[in-house]
Amino acid sequence: MVETLSAVEARHIALAAQGFGRARPAKPGKRHLLSTIENLGVVQIDSVNVVSRSHYLPLFSRLGPYDRQQLEQLAWGQTPALAEYWAHEASLTPLSTHPLLRWRMQDAAEGVGVWKNVSGFLRSHAEFIDQALDAVRTRGPLAASELDLGAKGEGGWWGWSEGKRAMECLFWTGRLTTATRRGSFERVYDLPERVLPPRIHDAPTPGRADACRQLLTIAARAMGVATERDLRDYFRLGVADARQGVADLVEAGVLAPVTVKGWDQPAYLWPDARRPRSVKGSALLSPFDNLIWFRERTERMFGVRVRLEIYTPAHKRTHGYYVLPFLQDEAITARVDLKADRKAGKLLVLAAHAEPGANDQTPHALVEELEAMARWLGLDAVEVRPVGDLPPKLSPSIGAAT
Repeated sequence: MVETLSAVEARHIALAAQGFGRARPAKPGKRHLLSTIENLGVVQIDSVNVVSRSHYLPLFSRLGPYDRQQLEQLAWGQTPALAEYWAHEASLTPLSTHPLLRWRMQDAAEGVGVWKNVSGFLRSHAEFIDQALDAVRTRGPLAASELDLGAKGEGGWWGWSEGKRAMECLFWTGRLTTATRRGSFERVYDLPERVLPPRIHDAPTPGRADACRQLLTIAARAMGVATERDLRDYFRLGVADARQGVADLVEAGVLAPVTVKGWDQPAYLWPDARRPRSVKGSALLSPFDNLIWFRERTERMFGVRVRLEIYTPAHKRTHGYYVLPFLQDEAITARVDLKADRKAGKLLVLAAHAEPGANDQTPHALVEELEAMARWLGLDAVEVRPVGDLPPKLSPSIGAAT
């Protein structure tokens, strides 16, 4: 018989699978960071630095204040434990995941689907591509700005120069990888064999179907319970690849079909998923956090419609520019539009809105998390602006984040 879960049980399973509801370590170190990323399977990278670049935030949400330099060392140090590639979007993954994405690199080289423009550029600029690759080979790790080849950016492809297009195409096809990041988060490229350890670089390439099954397995473990669409989105797999992969995993007993009350699609349970009776704790969530990045799942799971409004004209925004939902125990109870004013040493709450699930404890819990974030970011105080329905319940100036 197919097990039936209540919506509450499914939410508990999902939150626990994502690393919520556990006591935060007193002093998170590299071991905690790596364990969390391995549990999540992938962390999305985003360069917007209004508060903090997004890839730092999911670890803070789950572990509390940690040393961001330790994440940078894991990702871009001399002996990296993480790899950078297009996994969900631009992402960091455990090194072991890198070979599972080689089929996507091949798709990019062949111009399959969304990669059509990549293969077109590679063909039309073949000699230039060879020159760019040779420059990295002979000169060592290079940023696109150091390439000194091709025309400058003139619109299209985000205004990239030909050198940047060449480097990105080589990155997407796996002929280059990220060696490190510099300055304003500029990617520095190098040959994979000089960045990835031999056990990863020389590992056999799994077939596409096998790789997709392994990616779906990672996604299922990280989500606990999920629909096929949820599983597919985690690593942005195609419909056919995901559908066949899920069917194979069900047949092999890796996934268990379940019914979740209130969900209009069949669901699949990770059999070893934790099933807590309740989930306690608070967290500010990056808009690109794994828990909420698939908006359809977020609305189904929490009854909250989350939208990214960065590209929405200011006068049309509902909640603000860079809005972090606030997870309070098992519900999203508020949203805050945040900005780190580094010059003034303040974490600015430009707007704060309550959600229907908010209760009397929400303001206090939110203030505590805002103060913790301010300390983590090296800011001295949290300042709340009078926009939204929550600020009257918060102090207009919370004060020093000591």
